[in-house]
Amino acid sequence: MRTRETDVEPFVNLSELTEIELLILRRMREFTIGEHRSVFHGSGFDLVGLREWQPGDRMSQIDWPQSTMTNFSPMIVRNFEQRSTATVITVADASLSTRCGIDGIPIAAAIARAIGTIGMSAVFFQDMFGLITFDARFDQLAAVRPHIGKNQVIHCLDAYQFQTGLQPLKRSESLSMSLAGFMRKTSMVPVISDFLFDNPGEVLRELAHLNSTHDVFIVLIDSAFAFELPPISAGWVEAFDVETGRARVMSRGAMSALSRRTRAWQDDVARLAKDNDLDVLRIGVDERETAIALSEFIAERRLRKV
Repeated sequence: MRTRETDVEPFVNLSELTEIELLILRRMREFTIGEHRSVFHGSGFDLVGLREWQPGDRMSQIDWPQSTMTNFSPMIVRNFEQRSTATVITVADASLSTRCGIDGIPIAAAIARAIGTIGMSAVFFQDMFGLITFDARFDQLAAVRPHIGKNQVIHCLDAYQFQTGLQPLKRSESLSMSLAGFMRKTSMVPVISDFLFDNPGEVLRELAHLNSTHDVFIVLIDSAFAFELPPISAGWVEAFDVETGRARVMSRGAMSALSRRTRAWQDDVARLAKDNDLDVLRIGVDERETAIALSEFIAERRLRKV
C-alpha cells in the first residue's frame, strides 16, 4: 500500500489488510469444505492485457517472452479477469467530517477498514470489487472501476485514503440513477457512512430505488465515540464545522451531549433504512469485531444469492 509520496499514514496498511485476509480465510473455511457446494462459478479467466509486475503477483502470471523484451526490468505479467458470479461496488463516505475523530482515531479509519474487509471478502469469493466515494452533499462522486484480486482492493483503499486514482462519476437526474449508471450488471452495493449529514431520509429513499435492481445494504459506522470529548472547564466553546466552514458557540452542556445526540441520530437513520427495506449492519471501531461481523454478513448475503 502506498507509503511514499506522502507523509500521511494510511488508515489501513498492508500488514493490517493481511490480518483481515487471514481472519476471513479462517472464518470462511466452512463455506469451501465439507458438504457445502462450491461458491465459484463461471468458465474461467479471460486475458484482458499486460501490465508491469506488482508485489503479490503469482509466478504463473509472468509473461516470460514479453519480459525478455524488457530485459526483465520491469517484468511483465498477464492480467486476467474472471467471469465472476457477482460484482461488489462499495459506496463510501469520503466527506471531510469523516477525517475527524478523537484519540488519533478518525471516523474514516472505520470506513477504510470496512472497505478492506468487504474487498477481501470479494477476493475470497473471486468477485469483482469496485469503489464509489461521495462528499457530504453528494455533489462530488468519484469511482474506481471494478476488477478482481487483492491488488484491486489495495488500489481501492489507496484511492479512498489518499484520494488518488479516482475518476469523476457522471451525474444523472438523481443519486440512484448516478450510481446505477456506473454498474454494468446487478451488483452487491454496501453503502458505508455514519450518515451524519443533512436529509439522510432523502438519501435512503434514493438507495431504496437502487435496491430494486441491485442488492443495497447499509454499513452504519457508529461514530458517537468521536464526540465523547473530555470534560472542559469553560462555560462556552467555539466549535468549527469542517464541512461548511462555519463556527458556532456552544455551551458546555450542549458539547457534552454531542455523543448522546449522535447516537440518537444514528438510531433514527437505522429505523429509516429499515422503513425503506434496507438492511443495516452497525459497526464500531473495534478492528476484530468489525472484520468478523462484516465478513460473516457478506458471506451469508453472498451465499443466499448463489
